Amino acid sequence: MSLRLLAAAAFALTLTGCTTARDGPPPRAPSARPPAMDTEPRLEPPQRLPMVDLPGWAVEDHAAALAAIRQTCGLSRDPAAAPACVLARETRPESARAFLEQTFVAERYAGDGVLTAYFAPVYPARRRPDQDFSAPVRARPDDLKVADGGIVLQILPDGSALPYPDRTAIEARTPARPLAWMRPEELFFLQVQGSGVLVYEDGRRTKVLYAAHNGRPFVGIANPMRDRGLLPRDNTSGDAIRNWLAANRGPPADEIMRLNPRYAFFSLAPDDGKPPVGAANVPLPAGRAVAVDPAFHTMGELLWIDAEAPLLIGAFPTYRRLVTALDTGGAIKGEVRADLYLGEGTQAGGEAGRVRHTLRLYRLVPR
Repeated sequence: MSLRLLAAAAFALTLTGCTTARDGPPPRAPSARPPAMDTEPRLEPPQRLPMVDLPGWAVEDHAAALAAIRQTCGLSRDPAAAPACVLARETRPESARAFLEQTFVAERYAGDGVLTAYFAPVYPARRRPDQDFSAPVRARPDDLKVADGGIVLQILPDGSALPYPDRTAIEARTPARPLAWMRPEELFFLQVQGSGVLVYEDGRRTKVLYAAHNGRPFVGIANPMRDRGLLPRDNTSGDAIRNWLAANRGPPADEIMRLNPRYAFFSLAPDDGKPPVGAANVPLPAGRAVAVDPAFHTMGELLWIDAEAPLLIGAFPTYRRLVTALDTGGAIKGEVRADLYLGEGTQAGGEAGRVRHTLRLYRLVPR
C-alpha cells in the first residue's frame, strides 16, 4: 500500500466512515468513484488568486515548497505543467518565492471540507507470540481474489466464491503463516496507516507493507467510543484511542476494534531507510504530500491547504502550505478532503492523531 498510503488515519480512526490505512495505502484502497455527474471539480468562479493572496503565504517555507515541487512535478499529466517543472528544477532555493509567485495562480474549490493526517508508524514486534505480542501480522491469503470492480472474494475449495469474511471471522482463524507478532492495538493502527516499520527484540528492522484488504467498509471507532463514554468528547485523538485499547487489552478492546470490519494484510521488505511510497509510486515527502480522492484529483497535482479550527485538543491551530497529491485512501472521499502525510515515528504519529481541521482547498495552476 502506499501508505494509503496506503490511511486515513489521522486519524482515519476519528472519522466514522474512514480507512487506509491509511487504511488501506497504499495502498490505501481508493474509494469508489462517485456518479459521473458528481466527479467534476467545483471551483468557485472566478476565485483565481495570485499566490500572495493565499492565507499563510507570507510565512510559508518557500524553499521547502520548491523542493517538494522539484521532487514530484514530473508526475503531472497536465501538459501545461511541464514548462513549470523545468523552471522549478532550474530555480535556486533563494529564488523560490519569486518563482512560485510568477509561475502559479490559485483556484479555490467550493465549500469547506476536512483535513486529517497520517504517518508511517514504527512498532515493536516479535517473531514468536507471547502474552503481550499476541496479534499475528497476516500475509495476503491464498483464497483472496479481487474481482472486476474491486470486489474482494473468498475462493472456496470447490471453486465457488463468497464475499471475503470480516475482521471478526478472520481473527478467529489460526494464522497460516504469520509474518510477525504485534500488540493487538498496534496492529490495528498499522492496518489503519497501511504500512510502517517493525523493530524486533534484537534491534533488527523490517518494513511492513500493505498487500490487500478484505473488501469490507472501513468504520471509524472514535465516535462509538465517544458515544459509549469511553473517551471524552474533545479527545478522540489517535493517542487517546490507542491508550484506551492498550489499557483494556483483551475482550473489551477486541469488541471495540471489531466494530471496524475492514482487515488489512501485509508483506515484509528490507528496511532501506527511505520514506514510504504512496499511490503515485514515489517517496512521500513529510509534510508536503497529501492523500486525495482520485475521483476529483490527479496524482502530482499541486494544492494549497488552508486548515484551521481543530476539533481535537492539543492540535496545532493551523496548517497552511503547498502540498502535492501523491496518495489515495479509502477514507478520503470528496473534492475538499485531504490527508496530510507527516512522516515516520512516534512524534509524527502524535501530531497526526490530533489533526481534524476545517479545510479550504486551492488548486495551483501555471499562469
